[in-house]
Formats: sequence, structure tokens, C-alpha cells
Amino acid sequence: MTHWIIAPVVLPALLAPFIVLAARYHIGIQRVFSVAGVLALISVAAGLAWQASDGTITLYQLGDWAAPFGIVLVADRLSTLMVLLTAVLALFVLLYAIGSEWDNRGRHFHALFQFQLMGIMGAFLTGDLFNLFVFFEVLLIASYGLMIHSGGNARLRAGVQYVLFNLLGSTLFLFALGAIYAEAGTLNMADLAQRVRLIDGAETVGIRLAAVLLLLVFAIKAAVLPLHFWLPSSYAEAPAPVAALFAIMTKVGAYAIIRVYTMIFSPDLDVTAGLHTTWLMPAALASLAIGMIGVLAARHLDRLVAFAVIGSMGMVMVAISLFTPTSITAALYYTVHSTLAAAALFLIVDLVRTGRADLNLIAQPVVPGAALTSALFFLAAIAMAGLPPLSGFVGKLLVLDAAFSTSAAAWIWAVVLSSSLICVVGFSRAGSTLFWKAKSMPVSDEAAEPPAATPAPATLSYVAVGGLLALLVAHTVFAGPATAYMADISDQLFNPEPYIETVLDTPGKLSTPKEGY
Repeated sequence: MTHWIIAPVVLPALLAPFIVLAARYHIGIQRVFSVAGVLALISVAAGLAWQASDGTITLYQLGDWAAPFGIVLVADRLSTLMVLLTAVLALFVLLYAIGSEWDNRGRHFHALFQFQLMGIMGAFLTGDLFNLFVFFEVLLIASYGLMIHSGGNARLRAGVQYVLFNLLGSTLFLFALGAIYAEAGTLNMADLAQRVRLIDGAETVGIRLAAVLLLLVFAIKAAVLPLHFWLPSSYAEAPAPVAALFAIMTKVGAYAIIRVYTMIFSPDLDVTAGLHTTWLMPAALASLAIGMIGVLAARHLDRLVAFAVIGSMGMVMVAISLFTPTSITAALYYTVHSTLAAAALFLIVDLVRTGRADLNLIAQPVVPGAALTSALFFLAAIAMAGLPPLSGFVGKLLVLDAAFSTSAAAWIWAVVLSSSLICVVGFSRAGSTLFWKAKSMPVSDEAAEPPAATPAPATLSYVAVGGLLALLVAHTVFAGPATAYMADISDQLFNPEPYIETVLDTPGKLSTPKEGY
């Protein structure tokens, strides 16, 4: 049993209280330890991903208690991919927060940032549904604090809405866990995958109810229509680095759907057949359409990007809802793309905000640095809209190819292609208004003066955004190997027996139930 699996959870969990207790009044020390912690996290995540790349499934038993009695963490291809993606995203977000001084506009930013990472990492690595709930709550509690970082009435109102919707999701999650435990007597995913197949066909009401409730919970996390209302205001009002980190939050919901509905409630399971495949596809297509229509209708740049996130999640969920190895491959490739593209756009929104009175999509005088900002916006918009040659185009081709032989192919192709056109028009309108039309307006004396801020923070901010866009380019250039690796992940998901055997057959305390236990 390797202890490296728990490092992505323990490292930020130890670093956060250290920052609060030892460096709460020293922002420089906080920055050093926070960046060092994220770099260490990337190293550990890369090592775990390399170890899992050949199909190895590694188990960590907390307290050496064997499943299903003890808590287990499991590192396979899917979980290590998501852990590595989160760690890399966190580095660029943290660099931007430091460069733009967002971390110095309120207390405890770095401590909350580390707690947020702890919750996300735990959610990806846990092998138990109850501990998935626990890690959901950890990351949500941290996100509440990050959401209202630096204060403001608008941010507070959006934070309250964010809290209420997620509390609803948490309540439904508890109901679902109670129903599952009452029916199966376990919450360990591997053990549950075996037990649900033994449930009598005449006594499936409880487990079917639990499967539907879980789907609702994960749909709330993934902002799937009609459970998406919390996202536009929350992401638009959140501080830019926080909104960029939140780009991975919706992917936690998508990850949970992939994990639970390929291992436990798989499409070939008679007990829950059709429950998720019937309703998830229409909701995903509606999310894609509404998200991109929101991009076209948005009057503020931050809300435009928030609606683009809803649309991109709709695209991911369209692929997931097909529940075939090819479609899950497409969903995973597009998940990586949309996470990086959404994070870059949220940071670019903050760059646009600098020197402007507001983020209204109306022509305003030119501000310093507009040329570089407009170039970054152009690249990120191309990526999010799915235009060639960047990875968004490749991801959409994979989704369309996965849907080609299905009965819903006509609907999927029609919605994907039309929504892509709408997205292109929406981003083109926003970009031309912000950067091109601005050149025809007179430049005020204040705008003509050089910015008072030192160049170093601005440079670091641009480096962070450029790094995310560089990753998008790399995701495009290495689309072949990336797609092949996603296909390997998909094959492992649709063949869960090695995962189940690793979790249940690894010896530990009470590996064999004792008499009378």
C-alpha cells in the first residue's frame, strides 16, 4: 500500500491551517508556502498519473482497515487524470491571484484555496459514496469563503444563492445515501457494484429512487438544465481567480456521474435500466442550447463566460449521456479542454476589467494593454467556441463521431452545430465591441496615462493566462496521444472488475468478517 495516494488530500489539509496559524498576517509567506504546496501537489499528481497509466489500480486503506469496513482511496487512470488536471489548473490560478493582488484583498485566501484543493482531490480519489459526500462538503465550505472573498453586496447575494442551491444538493445527497444503505447495506463503491446486482427485481423501488436522487445531485454540481440557475450569478460575481478555479467544480459532478453510472448503476443493469440514459440526454442538449443562447444574449462579459461554462458542460453531458466507450472518451477529452478554456476566459475577464468602468458590452475608450488582452481573448474565444485549430474543435468532432451511429444522432448534430454557430456569433460580438469598436472612440487623458501599478504583477497575470492557453495548444498538438489515453481510461471504466477486485480483495483489518460482527 503506497502512502502517496493520500498525499494530494493531506498536503493541502496540513498547509491550510499552517498558513492560518503561522502566516496569517504575512502575505509574502502565505504566497511562498501556497505556491510551494501546489508545485509539490503537481509532482505527486504526475507521479500517481504515471503509475496508473499502464492500468495499475492502487489502493490506500486508511487505518489499514479493509473495504468495505474502512475508508479507502483508489487511484486509477480516471481519478489520477482529474487530480493532475486540478493541480495544474491550481498553479496558474494561484499565479494570477498573486500577480493581480486578488489574494491580498481579503483574509485567508490562501488557506481557503488549500482547503478547496483538499476537497476536490478527495472527491476524485475516494472509493466510498459517503466520503464523496464528505469531500463535497469540504470543497463547498471552502468555496463559500472564496466566493465572497473581498466582500461586496452583489458578491454576497450571489454567494447566498450559491449556498442555498448547494445545500439543496447536499440534502438530496444524504437522502440518496440513506436509501442506498437501506437497500444494499454498504456505501463502498466496489462493494455496492456487486450488491446492487443481487437485488431482487421485485424490490427495486429503493435503489431506483437512490439512483435518480444521485443523478439529481450530480446534475446540480454539473449545472445541468434545469438545475443550472445558481451558476451564472455565482461565477460572474466571484473573484476572477476563484471563478477560474470553479471551472473544475462542475467537472466534479461530471466525474461523479461517470464513476457511479459506469461502475454501480451501469447501463446494462436491469434494476436501473433507462433511468439515467432516458432523461440525461434531453437535459444535456437543453443545457448546451441555453448556455450558448445565453452567450449571445449576455450584456456583461462575465455573465457571457458563465453561460459559456453552462454550454460547455452541456457538451460534456451530451457525450456522457450516450454511455459508450467512444462517447466517454470524447467526454474526457472535452472535459480537459473546457476546464482550461473556461479558466482562461475568467482570468481574461479580469484583465479586461482593469482600466474599464464596468464589464458592459458597450464600446469604451482604449485602456493600456488592450492589444495583448484582445489577442488572449481571441485565442480563448476560439477555443471555447470550438473553432479550428484548437482542442475545442477536436473535442466536438469526437462527440459528433460518438453520436453518429445512435438513434439521437440527428438531434445531437443539429444542436451541437447550431449552438456552435451561436457561440461564435456571441463571442465575435463581444470581442468586436470590447476591442475593435473601442479604437474609434476618443482616449481620455486618464486612459492615456501609464498605469500606476508596477509591471511585475501585470506580467505575472499575463503569464498565468498564457500558460493556460499554452496548455490548450498542447492539448491540440497532442490530441492523438491524449485521445488514446482517454480511450484507455474509458476501457478501464467499462471493465470495472479489476477495480472491484483491488478494493475488496486487498487484505487489511477485518478483511474477513468476524463472527458476530
